[in-house]
Amino acid sequence: MNRRTLPVTAALAATAVLLLTGCGGGGDDSSPDKDKIAGADQGTTKPKKSREPATSTDDNPDGVDLSLPKDMRLIFDWDRPNDKNEAAAMDDAANFFRAIYRGVDKRTAKDAAVSAYATGGGLHYAQVQINEWVKGGWTATGTLRHYRATTRSAANGNSVEVTFCADSSKYFGKEIKTGKVLRTKPSIKDFDHYKLIMTKMPTGKDLWQASKVFVETEAAQCR
Repeated sequence: MNRRTLPVTAALAATAVLLLTGCGGGGDDSSPDKDKIAGADQGTTKPKKSREPATSTDDNPDGVDLSLPKDMRLIFDWDRPNDKNEAAAMDDAANFFRAIYRGVDKRTAKDAAVSAYATGGGLHYAQVQINEWVKGGWTATGTLRHYRATTRSAANGNSVEVTFCADSSKYFGKEIKTGKVLRTKPSIKDFDHYKLIMTKMPTGKDLWQASKVFVETEAAQCR
């Protein structure tokens, strides 16, 4: 199956494609303005403050249950930036993906974690991903690694661009009914590059939601 195709076709059962691309608030990275955020200064801030890689076993942030089964392991192998807003946006970008896979595990796109960490195009993206897994009768198993993250703030302080790579070479689909793991051979298709626009909630809470999702599949720069 072509990983760029939406919706998922039956060929997914053979190739065990993971997160889909090109939907909900996403865009075409061939756009001349692909490196710009409206109102953002164009200096890229690389994370500086080190910490241990975050995994799917972190406690519940913001009072939201993000727990996942032990065989569904998400690793965020990156350092947090010094800027408070950018660090919070990066943390909630990770929580956005935890929420998606919690929805996959719980078999619903209406899980509270999804609406907590997504809005607008980001919410549509998450719902489409979860629903296609549910329709196909699949869950996920293995380790999905996220790395090489950078952040960039908009001038108004209300949005942050978070970019990172993802390696799904050790993360597979699994049939719900049979328990069969749909293993694939390692290839360039295992590497994706994400750009999330994280927007601060206007409620005064230090909570950031994915409002747009852009994905480059078969991302050579992530190998």
